[in-house]
Amino acid sequence: MTTFATSRSFTAPPEQVFAAFAAPARLARWWGPDGFRNTFDVFEFKPGGHWRFTMHGPDGKYYPNEAVFVAIEPARSIVIKHTCQPLFRLSIGFERTPTGTLVTWKQEFASAEVAAAVAHIVAPANEQNLSRWQAEVAAPSR
Repeated sequence: MTTFATSRSFTAPPEQVFAAFAAPARLARWWGPDGFRNTFDVFEFKPGGHWRFTMHGPDGKYYPNEAVFVAIEPARSIVIKHTCQPLFRLSIGFERTPTGTLVTWKQEFASAEVAAAVAHIVAPANEQNLSRWQAEVAAPSR
């Protein structure tokens, strides 16, 4: 297996869910698993745009990341290519539902070996990431 997929229902329309990703200050608050915070160095939210940031872990370690936004369709989809190790492609979909938005999260790794090595981290981290995103969308405007 090279792909981890999950989905989550949000009780907000796709435009609001998308907005919590598109605004760097908001994204920095929720991106990553529980206990992480972020510092963004570059956030060019457009197709071909770069995203360079550091995730600050609860263990005190810093985790530098680099990515490129492959495709962005406002309130419909975001595709990101993680360009440093581990290599992966993240596709996020936004589907309007009667009660809000169904977010689909598909993370595809470059190799089955890498996916197997990180599976114990990725599966719970992706769920935590979606929970943090939900909380950001539900929070009163800051």
